[in-house]
Amino acid sequence: MNLFRTKSIETMLEGTKTVHLKKSLGVLDLTFLGIGCIIGTGIFVLTGVAAAKYAGPGIMLSFVLSGLCCAFAALAYAELAAMVPIAGSAYTYSYAALGEMVAWIIGWDLALEYIVGASAVAAGWSAYFTGLLKSSGVILPHMLTAVPADGGIVNLPAICIVVFLSGLLISGSKQSSGFNKVLVSIKLGAVLLFLFLAIPHVDVTNWSPFLPFGFNGIAAGASIVFFAYLGFDAISTASEEAINSNRDLPIGIICSLVICTILYIVVAATLTGVVSYTELNNAEPVAYALRSFGSNLGGAIVAVGAICGITTVLLGQIYGQSRVAFAMSRDGLLPKAICKVHSKYGTPYLMTIITAVVVSILSGFLPIGIIAELCNIGTLFAFSLVSIGVLVLRYTRPDYHRPFRCPFVHVIAPLSVISSFYLMVNLPMETWIRFVVWLILGIAVYYFYGRKNSVISQAATKR
Repeated sequence: MNLFRTKSIETMLEGTKTVHLKKSLGVLDLTFLGIGCIIGTGIFVLTGVAAAKYAGPGIMLSFVLSGLCCAFAALAYAELAAMVPIAGSAYTYSYAALGEMVAWIIGWDLALEYIVGASAVAAGWSAYFTGLLKSSGVILPHMLTAVPADGGIVNLPAICIVVFLSGLLISGSKQSSGFNKVLVSIKLGAVLLFLFLAIPHVDVTNWSPFLPFGFNGIAAGASIVFFAYLGFDAISTASEEAINSNRDLPIGIICSLVICTILYIVVAATLTGVVSYTELNNAEPVAYALRSFGSNLGGAIVAVGAICGITTVLLGQIYGQSRVAFAMSRDGLLPKAICKVHSKYGTPYLMTIITAVVVSILSGFLPIGIIAELCNIGTLFAFSLVSIGVLVLRYTRPDYHRPFRCPFVHVIAPLSVISSFYLMVNLPMETWIRFVVWLILGIAVYYFYGRKNSVISQAATKR
């Protein structure tokens, strides 16, 4: 049996006619989905810490460098998303370019990225939410805000936000997109308010020395802040729900990344201009910078921005996981029963419920912090395979219509693979061990279930 059998794009598109999602998302919805998934708390915390410990004012260049590395992968995603407008993201692209087993592995990998990531984010949301309530004089019982390993019974706020967002996603992509746009607007408003207050107090002498840690510091800073860019790939999971996928998906992917890159660079420049980079190694560098010139709005800006930021990231992760698993189920690699679409809302409601249950259990009852870094290695692995896939399809399907073409693909795609693997190599060894164990488990599941039950395997058996 050929484990690397590919599924033609034509066959994939034909499959969407029988079980399909409702098309309701425009270019603005997709762009805001990307921004919502990318900008979390990193812009309020990571920028200052990376400047203090690694790059100094040169953190601006670190954001430029990491933004370029991320752009390499984004261009590959943009080409494939427009070319193969099917829910599934990197899983679907790998199925068409690299074969079924590779597709299963990347789908299994994306499940790790989205589910573990969503669980970690839900736990983080709970911490910010309870902290905000505490500052207002409302203290929730510890037993209802901590997992058993930390002396509690259940992290109830984490479960509540997961259930709420999942219900919103089931009610329709347009409804959840509207909610996402409101929160992203508030989040962007918090960032812009910080810039409005802080820019007049920038002292350019704080930018000297500009590279206190040398060029190695820029590279080290880039490897840290790179992870603040992750999330744009969730846009590609919305392919089947985009009204004009050929045009809007590339625009959404590229615009969201460009907007976030500009914001990161401007915030980094402002932070390091208001106070010396040596003072930014603290838990709330934005609030610290504002206090330096007498503004007491720092805590409120960070709190509002963080709550909105975490909520939109969580929404995007639950959304992405449900769509990837939906595509895998439709292809027979997961039980076909779970790819049911709601008759009224046109959403994969059963897969969304399953995702919500798993994420609720992980965030509500288990200490998932020790495995949260697996999200990073999983995302980088997906970036690598998508970049390889765009090259493979250029050779195997040269005449297929491409509404968007990655420019200089023979340079950009290899650079994406190299930069992704470089960052993967620099992750801790324990992360690699857990990642390999997860992949081995996934291969076992594929061997005993997926390879026999996939749609193309069943079709071959009938012949």
